[in-house]
Amino acid sequence: MQKELTISLFEVVGSPLCVASGDGQKVYERLAAAFRENKRVNISFLNISTLTSAFLNAAIGQLYGEFSEEQVRDLLKIQDIQPDDLFLLKRVVETAKAYFENPTRFNQVIEDELGVASDDE
Repeated sequence: MQKELTISLFEVVGSPLCVASGDGQKVYERLAAAFRENKRVNISFLNISTLTSAFLNAAIGQLYGEFSEEQVRDLLKIQDIQPDDLFLLKRVVETAKAYFENPTRFNQVIEDELGVASDDE
């Protein structure tokens, strides 16, 4: 039987405000360590009142840079999340998957859209 772990964002962050990427990094480190041991992880959003994409990018988005989409899907379960927050999480995940699929191309598209010249020019 596969081991399972529950992470309460409220307990990790110490408040109902999941806004800082530094707090998201703490969550990521716990998730990544569990994934490396092939442990399933339930993330509880219970008592979280404010959630930002910066936090979610650090906590969950960067998982796609180290683990396959299949691993993340199999090992990560979300619970107690509000519908608006779930929408934000899905958007962060889709962006992360697109980025890690081809970071160079993704960055080039951003630079082109913003009219920023790359260092190569």
